[in-house]
Parts: sequence; C-alpha cells; structure tokens
Amino acid sequence: MKFIVSSSLLLKQLQSISGVLSTNNTLPILDNFLFELNDNELKVSASDLETTMTARLTVDMAEDEGKIAIPAKLLLDTLKTFSDIPVTLEIDKESFGISLIAGEGKYRLAGQDGEEYPSPAELENATNLKIESDILHNAISKTIFATSNDELRPTMTGVYVELTTDNITFVATDAHKLVRYRRNDIKGEESAAFILPKKPLNQLKGILAMGDAPVDIEFNEKNARFIFRNITMTCRLIDGKYPNYTAVIPLENPNKLTLDRSPFLNAIRRVSLFSNQATYQVKFKIAGTELHLMAEDLDYSNEAKERLNCHFEGNDMEIGFNSKFMVEMLNNLETDQVVMEMSEPNRAGLILPLDDENQDEDILMLVMPVMLNA
Repeated sequence: MKFIVSSSLLLKQLQSISGVLSTNNTLPILDNFLFELNDNELKVSASDLETTMTARLTVDMAEDEGKIAIPAKLLLDTLKTFSDIPVTLEIDKESFGISLIAGEGKYRLAGQDGEEYPSPAELENATNLKIESDILHNAISKTIFATSNDELRPTMTGVYVELTTDNITFVATDAHKLVRYRRNDIKGEESAAFILPKKPLNQLKGILAMGDAPVDIEFNEKNARFIFRNITMTCRLIDGKYPNYTAVIPLENPNKLTLDRSPFLNAIRRVSLFSNQATYQVKFKIAGTELHLMAEDLDYSNEAKERLNCHFEGNDMEIGFNSKFMVEMLNNLETDQVVMEMSEPNRAGLILPLDDENQDEDILMLVMPVMLNA
C-alpha cells in the first residue's frame, strides 16, 4: 500500500478531524488516525468511540488498497514542519511499518492493523434532514454556551434539538440561563427530538465555519450523522428526557427595557470588574428613561456605578443578575438593540433581539436573577 499526497492538503484534513481525539483513550488504537486507501481516494478517520469524524481527499498517486492506523500526534507534528511538498507514505501490510518520504527526509513510524480500528455506528431507520451550514453554525453558536457542565445531569450538558412540521428548535440550559433558537424555515415531515453532546457540536461548529454548503443530517434514537462537503461526523446522542424548558419561560412580563446592545454590553463588562468575584452580581435599578448599573465587592472596597439612557415600559424596579451570564448572552446577539422583559425581581428575565429583518429566525434568552444584597 503506497500513495503520494500534498503535505499541506493532508495536514489540513487531519487537523479538521483531530479535535475528536481524546488524551485518555480506553483503547490505545484510538491514539491513531485510520487511513483507508481505495483507488485514488484516501479516507482518514479519528474517533473517541462516542464520536467519529472522517475526511475524504484525492491523492496524487496510489498503489494497492488497504487500511492502516497511524500514530496521530507524531504524524501531525511531522507534517506541520513541512512546506507544501509531496509526501509519500508506503505501508508494509505484514509488519504495519510506515515509511514517510518528504523531500530529502525519510521517516519510519510504527502503525497498527487498521482492521482493529472501531467502526462508526450504522444508522438504521434514520430520519433525514438538510440544513444550510450557516444556519446550523448559527444555531450551535447561539446555544452551546448555555449548556451545563454538570455530569450528574447529562441531558443538560447537550443541545436539545426539536423538529416539528412547523419549525426546528435548538435549546440549551444549565438551570441559570436558557437559550431557545428557532427556525421557521426548516420543517420536518414528522416530529422528532434528540440531544446532541457538546464535544461533537464544537467539532461541527469548527468545520461549518469553512464555508457555505448544505449539511445532510441523519439521526435515529441513538446516533446522529452530519455530512458536510468531504467530512462526515457520526456521534452518539445523549440518552434521557430533556427537561420541560417551556415551563420556565415566563409569559407575562409587563416591564420592558429597550437598550442599545453594544453600550449596554460594555457597561456591564466595566461594572462587573468591580463586582464580587464569587457572585458577579450587578444590580439593575430602572426608573423612567434611566438604567443604573451598580456593583460592589465589600471585601476589597471596590464599587462601580454607571448610568445608561433607555426606553422603559413598566413599574420602576431593582433586580440583580450574574454579569457573566449577561455578557455571554449579549455577546451572542448581533442586533443593534435588545429588549429585556421582566415581571418581578425574583422571576426570570428574558433577553430578545429587537430586529424584524429575519422573520424565519426566533431567538429567546432567559436568565435567572440573583438575590440582591441588602
């Protein structure tokens, strides 16, 4: 088995799938990339058992077909040192020894039998869906930051995807904040729902940024597969029932605060520097057309106050929020203005973009308040 390929092309494809590799694999063979050669097509794969990513590329020359597992870190580190030159890989099928020839250099690596590499799950009775890459990238970016890191509640560590005959909804929550991203221009032939883990979503987000193209999605009760250009990712879904997120979204919110997003975001960033670094609490005091932001850290005698002009409908109120959550949410909105809808100081507040340009996109962000210091 032998082939010649551009070093930069090979490196680019390996880097696009290498994020799946884990540092503490239970199977030593998963420290390798799987190379499969068939005619002039080379298929390279990386896996951590839960998620498998595969990239396909065309080689310049190929002799014989076969599969071999090649040490991932050593190969990546070696390819990074080359300029864009042809590299030749020759594999001994008996010993699994690998010769890599590049320019005046010749290198030997010890591979493993590719037949021992775990295969990705087969998807039986799968549902199919097609989404444009920019829409899917947007959905992941807008929700993944709100997922939980609590392994005791595994369903909340992923993004919940709910497909109906009317729309598709992506939801993430950690019980302190919640994001619901809905697209009304994507519909399913029938209703379905699944929970995608965070790690494969981060990998998917990275490759979707490479350009615009449709993404083919297949999923059943246990696994999902995403096909984008020359890359395929298969991942195991999170098993369990997602919390009833609609129950926590308040419907009656008579107090509405409208602000320019960017000055609001920057003011919270500044004021929060002076907040208690355990609670990150920032107090909102809203009266008339003014919003006063206040934070203090009594342990270090730090204090900050800022005033912003705003448009407010409702009764004057004081409410506290975790500034880290507010910054994350405002960072993930792109509109010039935002609306905060609130009912009581002890009830969740909603953050909504004030933008009617895209009727097909519906974003709702929810943040729980924090108890104000007396």
